[in-house]
Amino acid sequence: MTSTVRSLTLTAMIFLQAVFCQDIPYYMHRCERDAPELNDCLRYAANKLASYIRRGIPEIGIVDVEPVVVDEISIALGSGPDGYRASFRNIEAYGVSNLSIVNVRSDIDSMQFQMTIEIPKIKATAQYQSSGVLLLLQASGAGEYWGEYEGVKAKTYFKATPYQGDDGQTYLTVDQTKMDFSVKEIKMGVENIANQNAIIHAAMNLFINTNAQELLKEMKPQLRTKLTEHLHSFLQQIFDRIPVEQWLD
Repeated sequence: MTSTVRSLTLTAMIFLQAVFCQDIPYYMHRCERDAPELNDCLRYAANKLASYIRRGIPEIGIVDVEPVVVDEISIALGSGPDGYRASFRNIEAYGVSNLSIVNVRSDIDSMQFQMTIEIPKIKATAQYQSSGVLLLLQASGAGEYWGEYEGVKAKTYFKATPYQGDDGQTYLTVDQTKMDFSVKEIKMGVENIANQNAIIHAAMNLFINTNAQELLKEMKPQLRTKLTEHLHSFLQQIFDRIPVEQWLD
């Protein structure tokens, strides 16, 4: 092969590679579906996408991903008219976007995926309202709730169905989403409770922090349902805007 032919061949290869790469946006990474390390590649691709989502990707309509907002959850401790009841409204959570995908399992033929996600720390605030008796003290009142959740680990599952978009590319409809989570360390409390003396306030916060995991257990069914709905909606938003061809060859 002459030097001229080699030069032309190299130029053609560089040109074709450049054309090929133009199909993949800067926030995506494409994996080969038949590669033996596909799950590791998908994990890398998901983390790359997450890192850009954290900053915002205006090209696909993702600008502000935080706070994650949950409208309301409630808990009940004890029964009868004096049972303790608390509701948390307008919950705003920060830090969720700092997630890392640490494991991926996939079945491409059926478009089923399992992901394990870790989040170092989530801070949450909410409007708090309670009624009933707590620690033999009347604990009715309203104020502000705060929580810090460290070492959050979530396991997620979703199944999707592919369809062809108007542009001829393949997109996904998310059919099913599941999620469960655990928290290693929790700190939480209530502040600015109207018409409540310092002793009751201190007793409530002591009880809340001493029994933080039990309180989370009471909140968890509702919280899991709400967060699963958020996850489902967010995944659908992503797959409505990113065709399969951009992340799977």
